[in-house]
Amino acid sequence: MNKELENYYLKQPEPIQSCLLALKSIILSVSKEISQRRMYQIPFFYYRDKKIAFLWVNRKRTLFGIVTDKSILEFPEGTRRKDSYESIAIDPNEDIPVEDIVGMLRRQMNLYDQPIV
Repeated sequence: MNKELENYYLKQPEPIQSCLLALKSIILSVSKEISQRRMYQIPFFYYRDKKIAFLWVNRKRTLFGIVTDKSILEFPEGTRRKDSYESIAIDPNEDIPVEDIVGMLRRQMNLYDQPIV
């Protein structure tokens, strides 16, 4: 992992830091084809070089987000293409909804595995 990405996790106060590290571990455990990169100053996760998820701390809120990469979306001619995002707040003082996160990631991976028409 690159130093800047590692610092993103390590600079967070507890219990946010532990929550982020647990989320990172959960995301990476879903598939060996998921990798992590730094984008927009935060950790982004990629599945086969397509954005799939991100982790973000905003005003002490820990967010797990799912991304639909714009490369698989259809847009009318002349439309500005943008990724689609959804996020859920994770309370670092409560249990992480592992099954929900894994389910969301698997649904997104299945979407990416479909042929683009």
